[in-house]
Amino acid sequence: MNKTILHHVQVMLQDRIVPSATVWISEGKIEKIDTGDHPVLNDGYKLVDGSGHLLVPGMIDVHIHGANGFNMMDGTEGSIQEVSRACALTGCTSFLATSVSSTIEDLLEMIRSVKRVIGHEVGAKIAGIHLEGPYLNPKRKGMQNEKYLRHPELNEMKAIFQEAGSLIKMVTLAPELPGGMDLISFLKEQEVVIAVAHSDATYEEAKEAFAAGASHVTHCFNGMRPIHHRDPGLIVAAFEENHVSLQAIVDNVHLHPAIIRLMHRLKGPEGMVLITDALQAMGMGDGSYVFGGHHVTVIDGIARLKDGTLASSTVTMNEALRLTVDTGISLIDAVRMAATTPANILKLDHIGTIAAGLDADLVLLDEKFQVQWTMIEGRILLAPDDEK
Repeated sequence: MNKTILHHVQVMLQDRIVPSATVWISEGKIEKIDTGDHPVLNDGYKLVDGSGHLLVPGMIDVHIHGANGFNMMDGTEGSIQEVSRACALTGCTSFLATSVSSTIEDLLEMIRSVKRVIGHEVGAKIAGIHLEGPYLNPKRKGMQNEKYLRHPELNEMKAIFQEAGSLIKMVTLAPELPGGMDLISFLKEQEVVIAVAHSDATYEEAKEAFAAGASHVTHCFNGMRPIHHRDPGLIVAAFEENHVSLQAIVDNVHLHPAIIRLMHRLKGPEGMVLITDALQAMGMGDGSYVFGGHHVTVIDGIARLKDGTLASSTVTMNEALRLTVDTGISLIDAVRMAATTPANILKLDHIGTIAAGLDADLVLLDEKFQVQWTMIEGRILLAPDDEK
């Protein structure tokens, strides 16, 4: 039987941190949480000492493209598995395999790779697929390769769903493009999260999209019409809609700390999601890479195209958590943004918080937010130091 007692840990609950607790785990589920200094009886349980470190729910990355030198658009099972492994070692226990704009053939091959891996992951679990593109506006393309961008095509999207089925959990598009609103109607019927980005939508166009079913903004402020006092654009439209949540790349590059605090003040932790948007340079360091059909150079951890355009990030989820706290946002809210809110958005009611009856997807962090170990469904995976 797979039974574990985690003792001598600080436990992050939904609304507070318990300074001294013991967590009982059986068959991949959290059985109970004892607070205070109670004697621990390990009858049939493996005893694990948390050394007083902080236990948080496993983080969920709804937007990641690659890691450890591997890009999920490579179209191989090995690439998907390496991202799964890298996620787990950085405190992420579930993720959406995220595409970039490409040919339909390359996208379908990526989907097939995910289908072959799901259920057999070596690390973090695949919670589904996030399609970022190809129905994006060239005017706000960012690092997306313009030669693959196109107007929304309903028949093409239906073919994608025929291959992927219910694995598609999120789609990022530009609603102002011809066919954009029709695509939103179709995606709403599929019950996926409809996200807006790489978009030049006006305030009015964004309002229409949010009324029709869009409910999320991908990497908010990046790849979209900026706020102007006579042209507020989609960002202000999203701020005004209570049902719309926002992604934030917190890496000290994509967003100024004041903007992160503004997003948090307006949306609260229940309306804000921490993401990595990482490319394959995550965990690799500076160097040259090929991503989305572009040559990307990473210097001092910042990925850019030749013209200086930011090209995704190299931040990890545990680093994003630390940097969010550094902006002045409480640790409790930061953890909600990294775990609880993405679980709620994706309707994953079995993960995202530490509570009896939920999956034992947990991460032990030290005072510097370094991952001591990651647990997925009650099984402790290799800690980062064990990989060396």
